[in-house]
Amino acid sequence: QVQLVESGGGLVQPGGSLRLSCTASGIIFRLNGMGWYRQAPGKQREFVAGLTRGGSTNYADSVKGRFTVSRDNAKNTVYLQMNSLKPEDTAVYYCVSLSSWGQGTQVTVSL
Repeated sequence: QVQLVESGGGLVQPGGSLRLSCTASGIIFRLNGMGWYRQAPGKQREFVAGLTRGGSTNYADSVKGRFTVSRDNAKNTVYLQMNSLKPEDTAVYYCVSLSSWGQGTQVTVSL
């Protein structure tokens, strides 16, 4: 059974940074791609960033140049480094792999 647990969310001012973590269990982590999605209030869940098992990355246009996705296979963990945060980045952020989703972590960007 795949389990994904996100952490690292919180309240940050515009222009600030946060690093989200997602630790996986129940999968051979190094053999699987990982992704980050987010859902803002009243909006559909949207793709944020993805990372293949080979290390290739892709990003939503809205976060390119500000967010970086990376992985540590030794720790079964994928990270999302978020810099230059904007109020519109406020959302619940989810980790996904093999069609399994984590519970989400809240990110709020506000003064």
